[in-house]
Amino acid sequence: MYHILVCDDDKEIVQAIEIYLSQEGYHVLKAYDGKQCLELLENNTVHLIMLDIMMPKMDGMEALSKIRQEKAIPVIMLSAKSEDEDKISGLNLGADDYVTKPFNPRELIARVNSCIRRYTKLGMMNETENENIYQTGELILDDNFKKVTVDDQEIKLTPTEYNILLFLIKNKGKVYSIEQIYQNVWAEDAYGAENIIAVHIRHIREKIEINPKDPKYLKVIWGIGYKIETL
Repeated sequence: MYHILVCDDDKEIVQAIEIYLSQEGYHVLKAYDGKQCLELLENNTVHLIMLDIMMPKMDGMEALSKIRQEKAIPVIMLSAKSEDEDKISGLNLGADDYVTKPFNPRELIARVNSCIRRYTKLGMMNETENENIYQTGELILDDNFKKVTVDDQEIKLTPTEYNILLFLIKNKGKVYSIEQIYQNVWAEDAYGAENIIAVHIRHIREKIEINPKDPKYLKVIWGIGYKIETL
């Protein structure tokens, strides 16, 4: 059973989400502010966090920032606002996805299932045997141990960043559109994926490139998409 930590200061929303997730077989931990979220995270096994942005004591952005200092657990941001700026801010801090309130229960469950699938595929809970090691230049992705290194320095990626890089480096030299990347990594149709992919790509570049503005590995082909360069 996967454990999902839901954090929102609106108790009715938390209760509704708990009902939806419980029906899907998930175990739900409940928090009502950022501080309580961090306390539960410290003392419980958690496989995914659903985190509201606007909360008392500690808001979702601050909580997410503290979570990302130590953990790579998938995080879905919940926001009552629909502006792109709020979504991008969450993604910039390391969120994997976002859902705008009021949300459709089916969409909510689909996004949760998608994050859990990616998390499981990454192997952070159960190691899986494979022999896949991918390299271009000094960038090495070892899918046996879910480890990325550049110039022998280990790079810390979030689950979503890892899976985007894995998909591109497995197909190095090939150019993929935003829609193709989203469909392959998220395993669902791409709707409004431009911001999500752009932010994750920027984060990956900041971590693997010496000069993100002049990337050696992760290239953009303007008007078409992205690729990992063959070196």
